[in-house]
Amino acid sequence: MTRIGVLQMTSGIDPDANAATIVSALGAARREGAAMVFTPEMSGLIDSDRSRAIAHIVREEDDRVLAAVREAAAREGVWAAIGSLAVLREDGRWANRALVIDAAGRIAARYDKIHMFDVDLATGERWRESNAYAPGESAVTVETPAGRLGLAICYDIRFPALFEALGQARCDLIAIPAAFTVPTGQAHWHLLQRARAVEASAYTVSAAQVGRHEDGRSTFGHSLVVDPWGDVRLDLGGEAAGLGFAEIDPARIAEVRAQLPSLANRRTIAI
Repeated sequence: MTRIGVLQMTSGIDPDANAATIVSALGAARREGAAMVFTPEMSGLIDSDRSRAIAHIVREEDDRVLAAVREAAAREGVWAAIGSLAVLREDGRWANRALVIDAAGRIAARYDKIHMFDVDLATGERWRESNAYAPGESAVTVETPAGRLGLAICYDIRFPALFEALGQARCDLIAIPAAFTVPTGQAHWHLLQRARAVEASAYTVSAAQVGRHEDGRSTFGHSLVVDPWGDVRLDLGGEAAGLGFAEIDPARIAEVRAQLPSLANRRTIAI
């Protein structure tokens, strides 16, 4: 059984302040016996003013948040699954990129968000992620102290094919960090988290942004850990930032997969 930390944040427009929050959480997690900490989507910067944000969206090697987390992970001896950072790609476009940092501070895995959040909500909110970000193309898994981890980001949760692929890769847990809007969170967050955990017969670990941000947006919160049966093991609520803990139990994964061997029973359906 592996203890993990889940960090719920209200990230703002200052990357250094956001980095300090993550670094502090890594230290707290080590003191609580956690082997790994999960952070939300856009942990390093939430700023809808792209003309202001552009100064902070740089290449991986120049990203101050990433550097601070790598240094802290090595110092504390704790893995960090950074939900995502906005980074500059070699082609000049931006990527919404998850990074897994090992306990020596090395980058163990990268995943660029595949599905872009391009929506018009009934509340009047309008989001066009594809205007700035280039989508990723491939699913990613990595071996961690908590087991084989599959990577997804926020809006990806609405696309079952990605989670089928991660399930077939026999992931033990899947990270789904998010900055969910309040109306979509109220309607679908818990429902989708539990469904994806059941479909993949894996834990879902979903660190989330919460509350009112400096740029004016509001996010839903409710960072979750859901087990392979669909039972919620951790819910950090929708009011405040904070650090919570949960256990990843390999025996629970094996038990569920033995009772409901849906991954083994899958068949290809022709249309």
